[in-house]
Amino acid sequence: MVQFEVRVPATTANLGPGFDCLGLTLDLWNITHFSDRGPGIRVEVFGEGADHLAQDETNLIARAFKVWFKEKGQDAPENLQIDCHNSIPLGSGLGSSAAATLTGILAANAWLGEDLNCEDTLRIANQMEGHADNAAAALYGGLILVLADQNPLVVTPLAVQPLEVVVVLPEVKLSTRDARDAIPKNVLLKDAIFNLGRTPMVVEGLRSGNFGLLTAGMQDLLHQPYRLKLIPGAQKAMQAARDLGAPAALSGAGPSVIAFGINHSETVMKAMQDAFQDAGLKSRGWILKLTTQGAQVISRKNRT
Repeated sequence: MVQFEVRVPATTANLGPGFDCLGLTLDLWNITHFSDRGPGIRVEVFGEGADHLAQDETNLIARAFKVWFKEKGQDAPENLQIDCHNSIPLGSGLGSSAAATLTGILAANAWLGEDLNCEDTLRIANQMEGHADNAAAALYGGLILVLADQNPLVVTPLAVQPLEVVVVLPEVKLSTRDARDAIPKNVLLKDAIFNLGRTPMVVEGLRSGNFGLLTAGMQDLLHQPYRLKLIPGAQKAMQAARDLGAPAALSGAGPSVIAFGINHSETVMKAMQDAFQDAGLKSRGWILKLTTQGAQVISRKNRT
């Protein structure tokens, strides 16, 4: 019998100016159990996405699982039971699709009993996702810098303080495609320079825990001004956090907004949720820790 579980954390990407190159791991996890209880490929989903996610081989986890077997030149097993216990909300900007993709790849690798090759894992995840920042952070843990236009991809783990992150998710649908399409194909040189100067400030602010650097650095002119127009109340939510001294930004493509609390995370979260409420939107909030722990496979048993 083959039986094991894969744990993959939530992630937040971009962090303001680090568009498609910065990612950070949050202590919120999807835990997925795999076993060779057939027949066929069956998926059960508990928690986030239980009413929406596919429960057959079209599920993203199952598809990533089969892609990895194809990459290795082997046929995927047909007696597969996948039980998903999800805590990462769907369509939130917290890396739920990257988590699913990574889960399937890691499970397939474990099923084959092979040592994990992070380079190949991230390459396949990037091909399936179209960007590598969330997957790289989820795989390595902590704060990462990733260059996805290189072959192989270049991933650099960076030091980070154990800070608290406030996450507020408004009840608004925003597809990744719509968020991508909102960004112009060409940008002004001054806007590119604006982001270039602030990205290292974010990195140093997270390394040192310097909120002054984070507040100054987590501003952006390349993607947030265009995406914020698609999310009622998001601009005011970010400003509400900043008014309380908490650096804030969109989480990935949104619609979640993140802020780094300064010993008053509850107050920051309430102010952000009030801003969304003023815009006519309900929201959910979390206060999460940054984690340096990346994805892992545990409780694996060999065939008997």
